[in-house]
Amino acid sequence: MLEKYKVSEDQGVRVRPEDMRWTTERLLEALGMPVEGAGRTADVLIYADLRGVDTHGVSNLLRFYLGGLTSGAINPTPDWKIVRDNKATCLIDGDRGHGMVVSPVAMQEAIERASRFGVGAVSAVNCGHLGPCSYYAEMPLERDMLGLATTTGGLGMVPTFGSKALLGLNAMAFAAPAGKHPPFVYDGSPSVVAANRIFLARRLGQTILPGWIADEHGTPILEEAEIPESYMMLPLGSTREGGSQKGYALSVMSEVLTTVLTATGAGPRRRSDSVHHFVAWDIAGFCDPADFKTDLDQYLTDLLECPPAPGADRVLYSGWPEAQTAVERAERGIPYHPEVIDWFRQTTAEHGVEWRLT
Repeated sequence: MLEKYKVSEDQGVRVRPEDMRWTTERLLEALGMPVEGAGRTADVLIYADLRGVDTHGVSNLLRFYLGGLTSGAINPTPDWKIVRDNKATCLIDGDRGHGMVVSPVAMQEAIERASRFGVGAVSAVNCGHLGPCSYYAEMPLERDMLGLATTTGGLGMVPTFGSKALLGLNAMAFAAPAGKHPPFVYDGSPSVVAANRIFLARRLGQTILPGWIADEHGTPILEEAEIPESYMMLPLGSTREGGSQKGYALSVMSEVLTTVLTATGAGPRRRSDSVHHFVAWDIAGFCDPADFKTDLDQYLTDLLECPPAPGADRVLYSGWPEAQTAVERAERGIPYHPEVIDWFRQTTAEHGVEWRLT
C-alpha cells in the first residue's frame, strides 16, 4: 500500500495480534457464531492485518460482518453441503454461511482432491464475502501444491468505454511455494485499486490518485482529486490507452469461473450471494517439488537482485513485502487507526466483551 494511505506511525495504535484475534473471536461468538467458525474468521482477518492488507482486515470488514450477523443476512451456523460431485471437482452450497467459514472448507476439499487426482477444483455458492483471496491460495502450499482462489465482488466497476457499473471487483489470488524465499503470492482485484482503498482514503482524509475511479457518468478522473459522493471503479489500466480492456477481461474471466460455471447468473443477473472458486494443483504431478522450489527460488533471487531503475530503491515481488510486514507486525503489534479502536471500544462494551486492545 502507498505510504500516504497507511496509518501514520504517530497516529496508529499498536495492538498485539493475539489480543485482536481474541477480541474478534469473542465478538463473533457474541452474535451466535460457533467457536470453530469464529476462529476461522479471525484467522483470515488477522492474516490480512499482519500482512499489511488493511483493506481486508478487521478495521474495514468486521463491522460489516457483525452487521450481517445481526440482521440475519449471514447464517452463523451454516449446514453446508456438497451438492454436485465429480471426482476432482465439486460444488458446495454454503447455506448462507459466512465466506470465511465456508471458504476454508472448500479449499481444503480442493486440496484433498488434488492429492488424489493431481488437481482439485471446488466452487462454493450461497455464502458470503471471503476476505483476502490470498489466504485460501496459500492453503495448498504446505502440501507442496499451487493454489488459486477467485471470487465475485459486488458490481462497482465500469467496462472500458462504459457508463454503468456492470463488472464485479472479482479478486483473484495465486500462490506458489518457494524454499528459502517467502512464497510468491499474487492477490488483486481487476480494478486499479480495491474498493476498500477508497474507504481507507476517506477515513484518512486523503485524495485519490489519477485513474483510480470514474465519475457518476463513467468518465475516468485522471487527476488527483477529492473523493466524489458518487463514483465507479475503473479497470486496471484506467483507460483504453492504458490497457483497461485487460482489467475488464480479468473481471469477466473471474465471473465465468464463479457465477457462470455454477449456473447462478452473471454480473447484474446473479442469483446467489458471493460465489467462490478454488483450485489446487499437486506439483508432484508435474515435477519433483524440491526441483520446483529450487528453480522458483533462483528466479525470485534474480528478481530481488535486479538493478533498480533510477530513483527506485529495489525490485520486489508479490508476496515479499507482505511477508516482511508480517514479521514486523507480529513483533511490534498491528497499527490501527484511532477511529477503529474507538469502534472496537464501543462494540465490545455493547456485547459485554472484555477490553484487551490497549
